Amino acid sequence: MTDERFDPHLDTMTSRERVLAAFDHKEPDRVPMYMTIIPELAESLAACLDIEKYTLADSPLSQNRVSFHEILTRCGNDVVGIGACAPSASPTRELEGNLYADEWHITYKKVGYYAEQVDYPLADTCSVADVRGFPYPDPDAPGRFNLAHRIMDKCAEDYAICGDLECTIFEGAWHMIGLEKFLIGLTMEEDYIFELMDQIQAYSIGVGKRLAAMGADFIWLGDDMGTQRGMLMSPLMWRTHFKERLRTVITEIRSVNPELKIAYHSCGSYFPIMGDLIEIGVDILNALQPTASEMNLQEIKARFGREATLFGGIDVQGILPFGSMEDVEKEVRRVIHAAGSGGGLLLAGAHNFQPDVSVEKLLRVFEIAKTEGRYPLY
Repeated sequence: MTDERFDPHLDTMTSRERVLAAFDHKEPDRVPMYMTIIPELAESLAACLDIEKYTLADSPLSQNRVSFHEILTRCGNDVVGIGACAPSASPTRELEGNLYADEWHITYKKVGYYAEQVDYPLADTCSVADVRGFPYPDPDAPGRFNLAHRIMDKCAEDYAICGDLECTIFEGAWHMIGLEKFLIGLTMEEDYIFELMDQIQAYSIGVGKRLAAMGADFIWLGDDMGTQRGMLMSPLMWRTHFKERLRTVITEIRSVNPELKIAYHSCGSYFPIMGDLIEIGVDILNALQPTASEMNLQEIKARFGREATLFGGIDVQGILPFGSMEDVEKEVRRVIHAAGSGGGLLLAGAHNFQPDVSVEKLLRVFEIAKTEGRYPLY
């Protein structure tokens, strides 16, 4: 006889209740989910589910986090994302040669499944005056939050709302001048680098406050600080130049709503700064990439699980694209049982699911999570 705990029709909570219970380190009816996908996989999944219309946001920094709600909630997502989109007066423009330009004056080229930057608006800048004189986008520009308001009106009662604010300081800054130039300038402690970070930080604070005021349940900050083998920079450099800036961002956003939860995203290995992130106010650690060094999920749960919710963890580099269906099922179970005890788990991929993950495998991830993730776990 099938154990009734594995009946997916026995949900006793709304999605929002489920997520908030997990954030409070309580065991909800089942493990909540927030899977994210890219447009090519969304198209295939929509066709499979016979969904003709779905949201695709004009939001270069947040598109994959704040799109496809109609598809992913149908599958079982408990979280819906909102974020800053291009304002009405400055939509992303398509140029000749498969190029695109956004309101930041950044030029992109479609390469494979992603748009890669090919031009940096401040690439030739080496002075504080030049950085200060750039026409930075206005966080409150008309139309920027039109989509977010529509999503809130439709989803906020039933689903947990995530305000996406990734590329918070580091990535937002290097996108303006290029990664190599930024890292060299940071190492040399050039004044114009700190001015650039000030400008990006101010924009992020403005957007974050708007998302908090709209009623987001958590704000998802992030900057990729990890590689497969370790951090992109030393923990000391991160603590010297980024830790207090992030503390300020969190403090400013929480001034709107002191109860707001804060998530932080980094790809790769960033274990050495997890304690620092919690110290400055991060409640939720993401993406927990299992193939990276020092990112053993069970050890992270043992070390930080009482203080932080773990968000992510499913291997999208190896097992999901290349493993068998049985391997996929084992991977979902692994994450649930490594991090789900006592609540404090928001199940997700360690990154967006790519088109090398079949629709059948993605749907199976949701199915297994709905059954194996039912509490009490065993």
